[in-house]
Amino acid sequence: MVRESFLRFIYQAASMQRWNDHIRPARGFTELDKQAHKLFYAYVLGKLEEETCPVDWIKLIEGALFEFFHRILLTDIKPPIFHILMEKHGEQINRHVMEELRGLGLGDIKQGFGERMEEYLFDPDYAKHEKMILGASHYFVTNWEFGIVYRYSEGFYGIEDTKRNIKKQMEQHRDLDCVRRLVFSNDLRDFLNLIGQLRFQQRWAQTQRIPETSVAGHMLIVALLSYIFTLEMDACDKRRYNNFFGGLFHDLPEVLTRDIISPVKSSVGGLSELIKSIEEEQMEQMLLPLLPEKWRDEIRYFTDDEFADRIILDGNTVKTSTEQINELYDRDEYSPADGSIIEFCDKFAAYMEAYLSIKHGITSKNLVDGHKSLYKRFARTRIAGVDMGVIFDYFRLE
Repeated sequence: MVRESFLRFIYQAASMQRWNDHIRPARGFTELDKQAHKLFYAYVLGKLEEETCPVDWIKLIEGALFEFFHRILLTDIKPPIFHILMEKHGEQINRHVMEELRGLGLGDIKQGFGERMEEYLFDPDYAKHEKMILGASHYFVTNWEFGIVYRYSEGFYGIEDTKRNIKKQMEQHRDLDCVRRLVFSNDLRDFLNLIGQLRFQQRWAQTQRIPETSVAGHMLIVALLSYIFTLEMDACDKRRYNNFFGGLFHDLPEVLTRDIISPVKSSVGGLSELIKSIEEEQMEQMLLPLLPEKWRDEIRYFTDDEFADRIILDGNTVKTSTEQINELYDRDEYSPADGSIIEFCDKFAAYMEAYLSIKHGITSKNLVDGHKSLYKRFARTRIAGVDMGVIFDYFRLE
């Protein structure tokens, strides 16, 4: 089971400011948000790339997570300095990263996750293709952020050098077919720009918190935790894929509706169902048309009933349970997805958001009540025999 220290480590990214030596929007850019946006780009680029070349999605997902952990430990280093250090002392730096992560409990994650991270960092041929896709995703998001920063900083010393360096790095990825296709797809770029707005949508919008977290950052946390818990079950590759991207996309409709808090949804009978139908309608009319038609069913599978355990049987979505998936359907051909795991991780993320703010001394009745009610509801959760609720006990408030 994942350790308390590892969970605290992940949330450090919510406090890590990017472009903090530039003028930028008041909320700024956090590392957590950047990594979330990077994964949306990686999904789109991976989908484009696999139309002409195979993509190992498990290596892509895990590679993104490995790079995320690496960045949390090293991201305060300015990019030009970081690249020089990695070029000259990359092996020693990576050894340091692995040592730190082992101390935090990386090795407790099941199915050789830590060993694969070591292979990812030290074997240049491991996941070589997927590393290129992730590299392109990284620079697409960096360029997206810089486009905003540049408007604030135009004319400042060094800003044109930064612009040239980012353009140079972008051009180094033009050999990938997926990069060329994305550059010339207005719809897909609109889709990714729209998702980028989730970086500015604040969670718990009616309550002051430290650190603030965005909807996009929350989605990445849910995806990451869903993936780790899926590893606990020795799941098939498609189940890992679905639980990760199901977590990553679970709040996607909020880019169209904004966050409607749970107390409001439950205050009027039938309101929750009405909101869900409006979200589905908005998705069909505004968001899904930006994607190639052959991708749309998968996005619907991730978002239409995101907290239901389900499989695909004879071309139809069938609701089931995680226990039944373990017993009967844990094979790629059934495309299993554990909505109950995604829901648990979604609620744990909210619990952590409340806990961290209270511990930072920024509290409110909403945060205290939310923390208590989430603990009461989920702290004894077992899913398919796995005691998942134990992580709630790590962050109790006495």
